[in-house]
Amino acid sequence: MYQPPHFREERPEVLHALMRTHPLATLVTLADGRLDANHIPMLLDADRGPQGTLLAHIARANDLARKHDPETEVLVIFQGVEGYITPSWYETKRETGKVVPTWNYVTVHAHGRLRILDDPAWLRAQITALTNTQEASRFLPWHVDDAPEAFLQAQIKGIVGLEIEIASLEGKWKVSQNRPEADRDGVHAGLSERGDLAMADLVKRASEG
Repeated sequence: MYQPPHFREERPEVLHALMRTHPLATLVTLADGRLDANHIPMLLDADRGPQGTLLAHIARANDLARKHDPETEVLVIFQGVEGYITPSWYETKRETGKVVPTWNYVTVHAHGRLRILDDPAWLRAQITALTNTQEASRFLPWHVDDAPEAFLQAQIKGIVGLEIEIASLEGKWKVSQNRPEADRDGVHAGLSERGDLAMADLVKRASEG
């Protein structure tokens, strides 16, 4: 990933927070000389391994379950908030006109080796933990055990687990840090007016240091 120094984000707690709030990741693998991408909700266990471990599951019928090379590194991409930035928000536009549009975004890339697990107990624990994280904010959360046991066992037979111990982790926070303060203020105001409050907050926090 192209990484100008002013966009680089290295704090583990910040990277892990994005991975938790945007868990639907893109898993990029190489098999038979061809790149493949799968979109999979990932669960982060920050306490396993120096940089954490990702846990997930896929359909047993997915070619990834059979064709992955355990010795080849995979890439997992977590995409956070993003949005178009119009140069009309920049004070520099009024001063010199020397501005162009851009796109703000935050993303995390995790690299590691992929293990396939075919263990019903592991799979049940993974789907339970993933479900609980997503249902926690609901007034009446749904629990895995709410489904009939025979149905659950049949569903688990149709999936396999994925485990990726993170070998390297990098983040990119492109949130207008490279613009003068007046331009950043304009971007914050424009994003707020447009309703892109999450990105507006990131621009503001980056401006504050």
